[in-house]
Amino acid sequence: MKEIIIDVGSRQTRVALLENKELTEIYIERQSNERITGNIYKGKVENVLPGMQAAFVDIGLDKNAFLYVKDALPNTYSDEDDECIDPSQYKDYQIDELLKAGQEIMVQVMKEPIDTKGARVTTHITLPGRFVVLMPTVEYIGISRRIESDAAREKLKKTVEELKPKGMGLIVRTAAEDCTAEDIGNDINFLLKLWDNIKQKQKTGVTPRIVHKDISIVYRTIRDMFTKGIERLVINNKENYEKVCELVALISSHLRSKVEYYNKGYDIFEFYQVEPQISKIINRKVWLKCGGYIVIDQTEALTSIDVNTGKFVGTVDLKDTVLKTNTDAAKEIAKQLRLRDIGGIIIIDFIDMPDIEHESVVLEALKNALRKDRTRTNVLGMTQLGLVEMTRKKVRQRIENVLLAPCPYCKGEGRILSSETIVKKIEKEVNSLFFNTGAMAVYLEIHPDVEELINYYIAEDLIELGKDYKKPVLIRTSAELHREGYSVKGIGMSELTELRKGGCREI
Repeated sequence: MKEIIIDVGSRQTRVALLENKELTEIYIERQSNERITGNIYKGKVENVLPGMQAAFVDIGLDKNAFLYVKDALPNTYSDEDDECIDPSQYKDYQIDELLKAGQEIMVQVMKEPIDTKGARVTTHITLPGRFVVLMPTVEYIGISRRIESDAAREKLKKTVEELKPKGMGLIVRTAAEDCTAEDIGNDINFLLKLWDNIKQKQKTGVTPRIVHKDISIVYRTIRDMFTKGIERLVINNKENYEKVCELVALISSHLRSKVEYYNKGYDIFEFYQVEPQISKIINRKVWLKCGGYIVIDQTEALTSIDVNTGKFVGTVDLKDTVLKTNTDAAKEIAKQLRLRDIGGIIIIDFIDMPDIEHESVVLEALKNALRKDRTRTNVLGMTQLGLVEMTRKKVRQRIENVLLAPCPYCKGEGRILSSETIVKKIEKEVNSLFFNTGAMAVYLEIHPDVEELINYYIAEDLIELGKDYKKPVLIRTSAELHREGYSVKGIGMSELTELRKGGCREI
């Protein structure tokens, strides 16, 4: 059972896809950070880099957008995985022959800015409708890979060949599988009018600027996700509910009865048990139903996933235990990739399987589970080290980057300085202060955890320092300090007297 739950708030809108009450996809769009994928801009080429076969384009964002040579070639369309670009395919083309600095071009965002990278753009404009995607700059016909019936694919191909505008391309979407030629024709006509409007807007105005903004997350959900496989769509905002009903009545009237308005006083995500599931997304460790678990570690280069037997001890033998754990892990990994929207290179370290047949079973389980994923994935197989290599198309930020902010102390590394390291730094600063200043004493402010280590390990060293210089060292703890924070300063006689009266500890 598939359900779509939409929570429309004052500052953010969240869309959850549930399968049998379990959260499988979550989309969050905030006013402060709206999605720009699909937006079309009139930009200006800032730099052309022949050595990278790419150009940077100013489209009015904080960072210039990145344009590959393959995405700048006229009258071409590539359906390859965007993460696997082979520059040798485009050796006959030079980016500086296609683009010049200062040139004005129309581009569309195909990837959001991620981490330190700017948006990735293309000159190959695509306009998605309910049933088809119009490609006004290339001649091409494609059918969604999710339409598996050969008869349906052949029928749709013949239909779009008759309806395809001259000099343009079409991709048939999954939602078109059971629709009529009239429905597809109406969708194409709407997109052609939209393209004419975009071309008119592009002719006037300053550069850089936005020419076309993709629709909001609520209407994208209706367009891209609300198909016959969805049992119901529930939304908690009356105004949006009425607009959704109007839109559904126009494009897929048979789905109108599946739209519901949620008007209970209780939070919609709490009511459908979505909120507790969102809170688990940020966990590194994910437990499997069998008792095993997986650990997900994400870096800028790749994502590694480790599989462990955990509490699961099996009932037959070791081989059976390992196979059961790995098979359950394969299904859970596919789910977590969708849920967390993890893209790029993914390395999976399954538990070692001496039986080659078992390896095939696990790989097949992974591929079958990934078929539910609307984002393109590619399982490359198992390496000699027993690691599974795969890729998943990276389009937007990971969901954890939306839910979390980098730690200002550890810079996202998840680690801080050890107490030993901090104490050695303090010891050096105390020595330097005694040697280089005429201070009567040294006053330390430290975190309580660090004081404990000073008491047990370093106190004698500090005492010796004080004796060497014949000057006391005073310590005060403060739980308000950051774990790595401390203060070392020299003080005069009056301050020393006040601190002693105040009960400050002296070593």
